[in-house]
Amino acid sequence: MAASPGARDGDAPARGDEQPLHVASRLHAFNRFELKYLVPVEEAAAIRDELGERMDRDPHSPVGGYGVWSLYYDSPELRFYWEKIEGLKFRRKLRIRHYGDLDGVTDASPVCVEIKQRVNRVTQKRRITLPYAAARTLCGGREAVEHTPGESAFVQEVQDLVVRLNLRPAVITGYQREALVGRASDTGLRVTFDRRIRGRDRDFHFGTTTPENRFTVPPHMAVMEIKVNERTPHWITDLAARRNLHLVRISKYVQSVEAFGLAPRSVFHVHEADCPPPTPHTRLPQGQPAAHAPVRAGAQ
Repeated sequence: MAASPGARDGDAPARGDEQPLHVASRLHAFNRFELKYLVPVEEAAAIRDELGERMDRDPHSPVGGYGVWSLYYDSPELRFYWEKIEGLKFRRKLRIRHYGDLDGVTDASPVCVEIKQRVNRVTQKRRITLPYAAARTLCGGREAVEHTPGESAFVQEVQDLVVRLNLRPAVITGYQREALVGRASDTGLRVTFDRRIRGRDRDFHFGTTTPENRFTVPPHMAVMEIKVNERTPHWITDLAARRNLHLVRISKYVQSVEAFGLAPRSVFHVHEADCPPPTPHTRLPQGQPAAHAPVRAGAQ
């Protein structure tokens, strides 16, 4: 990718009171509503093509999509996991996120430290972009990092969560994402398609050369997500109804926690038996033969 969402603004790090207050902050925040659907990869491709008649490809999303990798932190008792399962109206998650391929990730690679929270039905995200080494120091080393005055409240909130809840790395998730954005009156609309959803419960460094990744959602299924600032356009709801799409409550973090036996599988877990693979007569995208795909993936 040429640039990742939340790319750095290029401002210098804060140094006590020396940093001018007019310097732009790297802090990025937004609120939105999210609707999720679980669809076969082949159908997802057809939906993407149909949406392409009224939407544009995200300028940061090349043909074939881009990688999204997230390291999630949680307490020893998996507090964030259980808050999601119990459906608390206010809940948070802390993660470090990298956009793009993992080949060549170094301490200087830009990543996002992000707090994702849910307030009733609204999803809120706040994040800053830091060098990978600084992000690990903030979330894992429990130490402060250089930041601008505008980022102080966020950095302090991360430190408070890490220390107060004794947060530690829990799982890594990864997937290939394609994204579309709305035009004209639909500028607040964004639709993403995530496939090859996998994860691991060890080797938490993004630069691990031979990670033991495993598919946490059946590989022939994709997660389609509709994201809007206010209300969903009527033509999107019409498309979902016409294609008989059903809303699902799915979390890639929860899928990974349960797939690796860190917690009992909940009623929200996507079981492979509920998503049978394509029949031998079904053609898969990119000329792949239809077969029972393996549930483990050693490649990134």
